[in-house]
Amino acid sequence: MESIREILNLDTFVVVKKAKRGTIIQRAGVNTSLGYYVRKGLLRSYTIDEKGKEHIFMFASEGWLIVDIESQEFHHSTELYIDCLEDSEVVIFDRKDINASNLTKIQLERINDLLSRRIAALQRRVILLLSATAKERYIAFLETYPDLPNRVPQRMIASYLGITPQALSTIRGKMAGKN
Repeated sequence: MESIREILNLDTFVVVKKAKRGTIIQRAGVNTSLGYYVRKGLLRSYTIDEKGKEHIFMFASEGWLIVDIESQEFHHSTELYIDCLEDSEVVIFDRKDINASNLTKIQLERINDLLSRRIAALQRRVILLLSATAKERYIAFLETYPDLPNRVPQRMIASYLGITPQALSTIRGKMAGKN
């Protein structure tokens, strides 16, 4: 098997679900070992603070995995909501089933490699949030998610970047003016 796509196409331990835009497929506060692979559509994970403000953790478009790793690996209650920003088709997999399956060592290493890459990407994002300017964070967003500016509202991109929609508008305007 060449990729997680092939592994997640195994009928032995996955469920394919179609979900409409706006469907919440994971709520905060539950224990789960489920993960989601996006075949079609767009998902996001986010948290809601005590004031009711959403903070977007990540987006997942076609070919991306999205999970609450802390719940999946350490059996903590989920902190993240996951919902569909577009009509979507997701492969739902249970980490316990993958671990108990008859996958080869090489297949398990490939899954581990993909999850490690995701963790590395999240580490880069945290470092950017701590040390980069808003413009640098926006440029990194465009490199990571080149198709998303046309698929999600500006307010969600701003939330992901940790800035206001007005600040994002200013950055975009300045960048467009240089072309």
